[in-house]
Formats: sequence, C-alpha cells, structure tokens
Amino acid sequence: MRLILGIDFDNTLVSYDDVMHSSAVRLGLIDKDVPRSKQNIRDEIRHLPDGEMKWCKFQAFVYGECMNEARLMEGAKDFIELSKKRGIQVFIVSHKTKFAAADKKGIDLRQVALGWMNTHGFFDDEGLGLSPQDVYFEMTRKEKVERIKELGCTHFIDDLKEVFLEKTFPEGVEKILFAPQEDCHTSGDMKVFTSWGRIYEYFFR
Repeated sequence: MRLILGIDFDNTLVSYDDVMHSSAVRLGLIDKDVPRSKQNIRDEIRHLPDGEMKWCKFQAFVYGECMNEARLMEGAKDFIELSKKRGIQVFIVSHKTKFAAADKKGIDLRQVALGWMNTHGFFDDEGLGLSPQDVYFEMTRKEKVERIKELGCTHFIDDLKEVFLEKTFPEGVEKILFAPQEDCHTSGDMKVFTSWGRIYEYFFR
C-alpha cells in the first residue's frame, strides 16, 4: 500500500514555545518563571482579566509579526526528508484562517506561514523537497478533515486530538497524535508520540 501522509502545521511542525515565552515576558503577560510551553503560557494569560481576549490578540501577534522567530520542531526535518526518499507522498494540511480576527493590522497569516516554510527549506530540492501545492490551509476544522479525506491520506499527524474526534474524520486513516507533554501510548485508535524522533522510529525502524 502506498503511504500518503498528512501533517498539521502549527505546534506540530513548527514550535512557538520560545517565541511565545520571550514575547509574553516582554509584554508583561507572564512571569519569566512560567514553563516554556504553549499550554502553560496560554493558561497563564487566560487567567488574567479579559484573559481570553488577551490570549487571542497575543496568539495573532505571534503567528503574524513574530512568525520568523518560530522554529522547526526537532526531528521533523529528518522525518520528512526520509519520507520523500522512501516515496511517501507528504501533504501539510492546516486549520489556519487568512487573517486573525484579533489582529487589526491585516497580516496574511497564510502568506507568513508559507514564507517561514520557504526560509526553512520546505520547498528546496535539497531541503524537505515539498511544493507549495502540497500545502493546504483550511478555514475550519471540518474543512481540514474534508481535505484529509480528499487527499486520500493513509496517516495523519496532529497535535490536537479534537481533529481526530471530528465525526467526519475518515475511517481507515491512521491517527498519530504529536503530544510532547504526554507519554507514548495508544489511546483507542490513536497512537500518541512525544517527539518526532519517536514518530521516525515508528515509521522507519
């Protein structure tokens, strides 16, 4: 069976932990002792007065103006490169709107993300070897799931289990949850891995 692999983008291929932490400290939203993870930072900001609004604005700021400071998840590059060499078709499917409702500057989040990918060699033959046509941004989670089905993915990797819990998520697609904060295990029909290194071992060793 030919493998067709779909991968989420935000917090799966790209890590915002460091840039979120430094930006939130600089803006006075969190104390510098808060652990460097999106979840901890989000929880701290949400506990502030008008926390939900502050979090939405902050997240839009990071995904837009600070995108160039985000980093590629450790191990993701090696995994995609070997996937391509083994003849596995790789697609990136992301639930990402064109503009953030909380951003008044009108930054095109999709173009910013594509620019980041280009900078990190996603579209270089000697890099990850993908094409911009292999990248899909969808307006809603439901549309993301429909795209996964349309592409014929045999496997999908995401950091949000809610994607896999969508009622319309296609049967037969292997669900791989990227969850650095958890332990590696199998939960129902969902395989949970703590790192790209673990995912690499699962596919290739």
